[in-house]
Amino acid sequence: MIQEIQQLVRELPTESTQQAVGYPTLFTLVALGSLVPVVPTGALVSSAAVVAFHQTSPLSLLFVFLVASGAAFLGDVCLYGLGQRGVRSKNGSKWLSAITRRAAPERLAQAQEKLTDHGGTVLVLSRLIPAGRIPVMLACLLSRMPLRRFARGDVPACLAWAATYQLIGILGGSLFPEPWQGVVAAIALTLLISGAPAVWRRLRGRFGPGTDGATR
Repeated sequence: MIQEIQQLVRELPTESTQQAVGYPTLFTLVALGSLVPVVPTGALVSSAAVVAFHQTSPLSLLFVFLVASGAAFLGDVCLYGLGQRGVRSKNGSKWLSAITRRAAPERLAQAQEKLTDHGGTVLVLSRLIPAGRIPVMLACLLSRMPLRRFARGDVPACLAWAATYQLIGILGGSLFPEPWQGVVAAIALTLLISGAPAVWRRLRGRFGPGTDGATR
């Protein structure tokens, strides 16, 4: 697997060709990943940042940041708009159903509580916490938050999200001399960060306080 990635990166075209193809591709995949939450968009941004870090153009990293944050914002706003249509409809919609299925009841309850306490600022944290975006978005939908207000809160959220995963990519790019090595490191770190909360919840559920009481 590593040898295949190494060979692929070594056969990459020139920087101008990479940028002409890479930026539209990054925008499309991040927007799609925000609209249909199955694509690991964080890993995409980190990988793009690694490649940009090794390029000679001083604006490559800035373009990655602008493209990623813009695509994430567009995907979020489109998904929220589709969810609003489902909330207003008597029969709901497939988009609202998809959002609801991906939000665990306890995570939704926490999101609703935080939304009540902190308002739209909770959107920033929801973007940075793995698997935190969908419960907060659903809480916003159920509270009938207007699209304009959601969009205002989502702008800093997408900027912070893009900056965070770009920093991960820059870190991976600075630690290794070859771009493919940085890409592998960035993807591994991104997947580790994304999977850590789920592992922690499983461990807490297995070895939590309720377990102690059951074994006594």
